[in-house]
Amino acid sequence: MRRCDLLLPLLFFTTVAVSQPDRSEYFKITVVDAATGRGVPLVELKAGNAITVYTDSNGIVAWNEPGLMDRDVYFSIRSHGYLFPGEGRKLRVTRGDSVVLKIERVNIAERLYRITGQGIYRDSILTGTPVPLRNPLLNGEVMGQDSVFVTPYRGKLFWLWDDTGRAAAPLGSFAGCGATSEWPGKGGLDPSVGVDLDYFLDDSGFCKKITPFPIPGMKWKYWAATVKDEQGRERFITKYQSMKGLGDASEIGLAVFNDEKEVFERVVTFGKDSQSGAPMHPFLASDRGIQFLYFPGPLPDLRARAEFKALADPATYEGFSCLSAGSRYANTKSPLDRTPDGKLIYTWKRNTPPLTFDQEKELIKAGKMTPEEGVYQLRDILTGAAIKPHAGSVYWNDYRARWVMIVEEDRGLADNGEIWYAEGDTPTGPWVYARRIVTHDKYTFYNPTQHPFFDQDGGRLIYFEGTYSDTFSGSPTKTPRYDYNQIMYRLALDDSRLFLPAPVYRLKNGHYMLRSEVAARAAWGEVEEIPFFALPPGRHHEDTVPVDDLFYALPATSPAGRQSLAGRWSCREGGGQEFSLALRRTGDLVSGTLDEYDIGKVTFEGNKLAFEVAIDGQTYQVSVEPGEGKLTGRWRKGQEGDTVDCGPVKAADWTKSADVVPLYRYSRADGSVYYSTDAALKDPGLKRSNAPVCRVWRNPVRVLALDPAAAAQ
Repeated sequence: MRRCDLLLPLLFFTTVAVSQPDRSEYFKITVVDAATGRGVPLVELKAGNAITVYTDSNGIVAWNEPGLMDRDVYFSIRSHGYLFPGEGRKLRVTRGDSVVLKIERVNIAERLYRITGQGIYRDSILTGTPVPLRNPLLNGEVMGQDSVFVTPYRGKLFWLWDDTGRAAAPLGSFAGCGATSEWPGKGGLDPSVGVDLDYFLDDSGFCKKITPFPIPGMKWKYWAATVKDEQGRERFITKYQSMKGLGDASEIGLAVFNDEKEVFERVVTFGKDSQSGAPMHPFLASDRGIQFLYFPGPLPDLRARAEFKALADPATYEGFSCLSAGSRYANTKSPLDRTPDGKLIYTWKRNTPPLTFDQEKELIKAGKMTPEEGVYQLRDILTGAAIKPHAGSVYWNDYRARWVMIVEEDRGLADNGEIWYAEGDTPTGPWVYARRIVTHDKYTFYNPTQHPFFDQDGGRLIYFEGTYSDTFSGSPTKTPRYDYNQIMYRLALDDSRLFLPAPVYRLKNGHYMLRSEVAARAAWGEVEEIPFFALPPGRHHEDTVPVDDLFYALPATSPAGRQSLAGRWSCREGGGQEFSLALRRTGDLVSGTLDEYDIGKVTFEGNKLAFEVAIDGQTYQVSVEPGEGKLTGRWRKGQEGDTVDCGPVKAADWTKSADVVPLYRYSRADGSVYYSTDAALKDPGLKRSNAPVCRVWRNPVRVLALDPAAAAQ
């Protein structure tokens, strides 16, 4: 069949020729990230008469509205996870002219570009701005695509999607769609720039059905991977479900990719109650020399040997479970494995399912297990609020030297657009403290996955994408072009907001270690418990303190007010004028914006911050210093001047979570140390410090549900 590369010249030049009016007729609005200067996609600009436009993947709007040209126009400006100072701006809209606006990013993750759908660079083309894609306006007739799966295969990256919208029809394909792309540095784009997709096409030029099985229903994929068959050949396989409705599968099975026909073909079907489950985005890891595919669903508590024969047999799958071996279902009567002294046991068990979030809660409610014995313990590091994880990915990260999770929060069928970052010492965790990295205002962003093959700078920069859709969101309107499509984000793991507490292990000999030392000493079998969580060296904040050269923690007493300069401040000068100040700090280097204007000539000496800012051709000098949770100082312009008073924009304080508890140091007669969050231990051999030495994060899970033998491949 024809491939997309055969049509590239025709599609590109025909499309651009048809869509290329005189660029001088447009007013070019570029919205950039105030911290990076990069254009921000998906920024909404709304005029007073409700005409609404959105920036393209370069952060550009090409404005040409009859009656609203060559005059002043006020736009309200907003975007999911970003904040525009004052919420809007009056612009002098002049044909052929342009303006650059700065928007502050509240999200920790940085929105980069849209990967699929029509008009990815529409406004850039209209304004004559360079674009990175060969098909920047329409590729494979694809209008929208649901849920991405990406797998390296035969020297390329293979991309799969489920339901796909079509330009020439009200509905498109419900049998999925596929494409390839070249590796970055080997003919492919840098992932910070984009992904050039080469779709598999049918005779009409539309993205062809990749799972054209002769059975009714939507053909959804739940994972894709490459493994060796019995002849040693690399095979590209996917687990599929043919769906009659959102929760009603008519068939479940495995399919293998036919390289000549460029479609998947069914090879085996499973029963609806098969152990294969419905996880997504498997990763490869070895356990004592045996290679396994681990399936996050959302915890990586299901695995199978990375062999075609094993994956085709649900009875060979293993669940990381506390259910007794051979249990087929989890319910309130299910037997649980415990030690003679009553401790719950989690191990890998063949043909035994792991517990789901809801099953675990039912067992807790029925009194079969305590809340501290459950492994679903994910919580917001800022507030301590519980997070119900839904779908996501888990991969090893060299930079963090931990497993990292990108996961969607399950809030039911509403506002399901919150994405979280967490870290685990082993694939099975413990997964406890997480930080929200992407948020949406009444819009869904689901089935996110990291792309580890795009990692940069030793894993310091990671990339992930998800499906942006109004489905289940309650949004009154759909976002033109973006709706039901894939959006790429980048996350910098050296961002201090992602410095999460990690388990501190107490060994049977009384020593305390973090993951790195336990692994280096091969001492996992000597771990007795995880008494608390703390910050590893190299991952500490400016407001933390070292404890015995082992870990970092919060000071024993909480400061009276906010001490850090970094963050957003709401300011008022003596005459009553209000403005917004956003400050960013890296060591002693401070940068930021006052409203949307960059601050410059910044000095930070002692405890005093001074900077200049140019507004409408006038230069203002500002000096402030923190104290009692606010900033106070003065501004000056020539001979004029007045006072400045800034209060922090209300935000959750991670030091005030209910999970933050005092840590006490107990000493023994032999000089050894025992740490505990219990201020009243009844042990005559221990003598407690008079006051807590610091504050740490409690460990809410009291079982050792670890998988330390797993090594990333």
